[in-house]
Amino acid sequence: MPLRMNRLQPQAPGAAGPRLVGWAATVLLGFCLAGCRYELLDPAGPVAAGEKLILLDALTVMLAIIVPVIIATLAFAWWYRAANPRARRLPDWSYSGRIELVVWSIPVLVVVFLGGMAWVSSHELDPGEPLESQGKPLNVQVVSLDWKWLFIYPDQGVASVNRLVIPAGAPVRFQLTSGSVMTAFFIPRLGSMIYTMNGMVSPLNLMADKPGDYFGEAAHYSGDGFSDMNFTASALSASDFAAWVAGVRGRGPLLDAKSYEVLARQSARAPSFTYGQVQPGLFQAIATQRLPPGPGPAGGPPARPNPGG
Repeated sequence: MPLRMNRLQPQAPGAAGPRLVGWAATVLLGFCLAGCRYELLDPAGPVAAGEKLILLDALTVMLAIIVPVIIATLAFAWWYRAANPRARRLPDWSYSGRIELVVWSIPVLVVVFLGGMAWVSSHELDPGEPLESQGKPLNVQVVSLDWKWLFIYPDQGVASVNRLVIPAGAPVRFQLTSGSVMTAFFIPRLGSMIYTMNGMVSPLNLMADKPGDYFGEAAHYSGDGFSDMNFTASALSASDFAAWVAGVRGRGPLLDAKSYEVLARQSARAPSFTYGQVQPGLFQAIATQRLPPGPGPAGGPPARPNPGG
């Protein structure tokens, strides 16, 4: 016998309270999300644009499955409701080969498609793969410290702290290492987060399509000053970048082993500044641990001397 729903009773005067709380929570959540930055969806370089395309393609494929399933679930619940005498019910039904074929073939095709897309894009957006461009590549050596970023320009003989300056429209070839614990280098609008590790050099190729200031950060927890371990990536025109290099070269302190030891000491919220000269081979000495790594956030035991240092 079909079940019959009771008639709705009028709500008590206080019954609207939970509903108002729900609406208030929704509005508050909207205000919180209004302050978020959608940098991943606003690419400023070819790598970030390719990653955004992968994200949207994957979302489209998954929605193509999820939306029909939700609609079918609601449709089945409505059609097979107790009050519908036209619905054909088979209580003893247990197996259908055609249904099994549909149920298993669709997710298999989705996995194959997404896997193929990931395979192709992972090769096209390989961090170590050089980017095609008419501009001359710029070499930048990156060292993550506690809790600051050091950028060395080996071809220009200068360096900067907590500010990355690059020419717009030219590919940038990064070499990344850590002078302390592991962390992650990430400029969301340019793409490709990559880890920096002590005693290891990681390659990364990025490019900014247009001039502008882009937010960069440490995307992996590395101790007390992690939340302030940010930097600005300034993409300048070719002439402005040349003027910046000329203004820095020879007009600041020398970055050598002694000054690097001072810089590597733990400090948070370090201001941005530049070095007018860089000791040749300094980055290699850091990466190969000829210059001892920092103690890390917990202090840790003193680094053992390198026999080759």
